[in-house]
Amino acid sequence: MPDHPIDGTSPLKAGARFTYKDYRNWPEDERWELINGAAWVMSPAPRRTHQTLALQLANQLANFFAGKPCRPHIAPVDVFLPEGDETLDETDIVVQPDIFVVCDKSKLIEEGVRGAPDFVIEILSPSTALKDQSEKRMLYEKYGVREYWIVNPNTMETFVYILRDGKYGLPTAASLLADVPVSLFPPLALRVRPEDL
Repeated sequence: MPDHPIDGTSPLKAGARFTYKDYRNWPEDERWELINGAAWVMSPAPRRTHQTLALQLANQLANFFAGKPCRPHIAPVDVFLPEGDETLDETDIVVQPDIFVVCDKSKLIEEGVRGAPDFVIEILSPSTALKDQSEKRMLYEKYGVREYWIVNPNTMETFVYILRDGKYGLPTAASLLADVPVSLFPPLALRVRPEDL
């Protein structure tokens, strides 16, 4: 198994199972996510358009939530999804969503966030697209992320998943070139300014 990413893939770190105790001892210049103990590399760094798009969307969320209890975040921030009351060191699910909102302040800890965010946006990149659309979608569904968006930065096509009765079901397709309502937080709608990308 290679130690470095292969273009267009989300390679796994060789090893049987990892926890946050392992993760926090890895080199600081490497970014990884743990999903059920498997380590998924997040390098190379996201492309410029990916980051500009993330910044635009995060700024809109920050403006909307100013003075409100919900808190928007932008990667890299560790989100821990423990099965129960295990310690952080024992946790084997640690992800870094591109953009997310947490409304329960008790989930905010110094190391990041313990528990599912309310709203998550993942912006696809060649090295993480498969993981975002499969493993992470299932993970967010299982742990109760109430609304999950997957955004294609090349087309601005957005797939919106809403959690109903513990399941996402089929997504709604939308385009960030027009207003896309965030169903959890009316009247919030997000839109991209292509001229600023």
